[in-house]
Amino acid sequence: MSPAEIRSLPVTVDLVTAGRAFGIGRTTAYQLARTGRFPCPVMQVGRSYRVRTADLLTSLGLEHSIGRRSDGQPAPHQGEH
Repeated sequence: MSPAEIRSLPVTVDLVTAGRAFGIGRTTAYQLARTGRFPCPVMQVGRSYRVRTADLLTSLGLEHSIGRRSDGQPAPHQGEH
């Protein structure tokens, strides 16, 4: 997944989607989640695993580029020019 695709994800994603962002396949993602070794925090909701996109971005080192222009400057807030 590209950084742009990851940034466009909803607030939480399933474990398979989070694994794809790390280049991890389905089986390995579930093994890592079960053993507490997935590369970012994982929440278990019932029998499902969910990953917060914010945690995914942080683990991938992409959190600093949120809200920034391509030249590294802060993006203007909506309504500003």
